[in-house]
Amino acid sequence: QVQLVESGGGLVQTGGSLRLSCAASGRTFSVRYMGWFRQAQGKEREFVAGISWNGGSTYYTDSLKYRFTISRDNAKNTVYLQMTSLKPEDTAVYYCASRRSLGVSRTRDGYEDWGQGTQVTVSS
Repeated sequence: QVQLVESGGGLVQTGGSLRLSCAASGRTFSVRYMGWFRQAQGKEREFVAGISWNGGSTYYTDSLKYRFTISRDNAKNTVYLQMTSLKPEDTAVYYCASRRSLGVSRTRDGYEDWGQGTQVTVSS
């Protein structure tokens, strides 16, 4: 099992930026892909961005790709989500997840391990 711990969430004004971190530990040798999801209150969890474990390829939800950037630090086993030009509709709990198969998955079922989530609130 892989343990994932998110951090970096908080309250920010419209137009602001935040960087989320996801630190992985445990059986990280089994990980092939990492993803960020978010879930707003009363809505389904949705895919935000993903990155291969070696950092060689990234994938974004089209509506977010010009504002959000996913990256990773191999030495720290940490994946980041840089969010800019934040809007109130970005308010959600953000989760990172790990996947043992190669390639991106945009569905929850495609990931085996999840973090506890970090709250991002964007005020208008």
